[in-house]
Amino acid sequence: MKLFLKNIIDSQDTKSGKFFDVFIQILIILSLVSFSLETIPNLDPQIIRLSSLFEIISIIIFTIEYLLRIYVSDRKFSYVFSFYGFIDFVAIAPFYLSGTIDLRSLRVVRLLRIFKLFRFNESLTLLKKAFLIVKREMIIFSFIAIMLLYISSVGIYFLENPAQPDQFSSIFACMWWAISTMTTVGYGDMVPVTVGGKIFTSLISFIGIGVVSIPTALLASSLTGLLHINKDELDK
Repeated sequence: MKLFLKNIIDSQDTKSGKFFDVFIQILIILSLVSFSLETIPNLDPQIIRLSSLFEIISIIIFTIEYLLRIYVSDRKFSYVFSFYGFIDFVAIAPFYLSGTIDLRSLRVVRLLRIFKLFRFNESLTLLKKAFLIVKREMIIFSFIAIMLLYISSVGIYFLENPAQPDQFSSIFACMWWAISTMTTVGYGDMVPVTVGGKIFTSLISFIGIGVVSIPTALLASSLTGLLHINKDELDK
């Protein structure tokens, strides 16, 4: 019985396992759609009732899936405290805690159900593997990006604070400017007016292009390599 259940909920090699994967993916997507519908103001009461009913049905299925995964797991505690175990638990926890804790503060947690798709969707799994391959490089680059963020905040503070003490009031306030400039978004809510500030902003904007492009290139290169490996395996 245990092996039979394991082949269904924890295998993508069998027809029943593939069917279960597709079913759970559809259920997750419909659950997120239902969650989004609840935010529409003046929603028809009938739709609200149907949404609530669907949520109950989803919770029952997700709960059964969670308990079965614990049952078929060879290392139960490892699963419970793993990433997927945590996501599976969080997917059902808001419903059971709604009676003791304000549900409004927990509803947003249901959004984390989207991470359950990483277990079932092959493309998302491939993306996760690609990220893990360049994880070390990403960590190093993230550290460099944080350093540049801080240097940019300090630089613009000393250049613009004398001219705009309200906008560039502190280094922490300048971090918002640094983030929007380095990511080349440039919301325009904090704009330099001094010559030094404008030159410094131009420099940071050019640096920002690299900040955005380098992680993208690393991930794309890793993903391309994995796709070639998968293609070679299929050709064999």
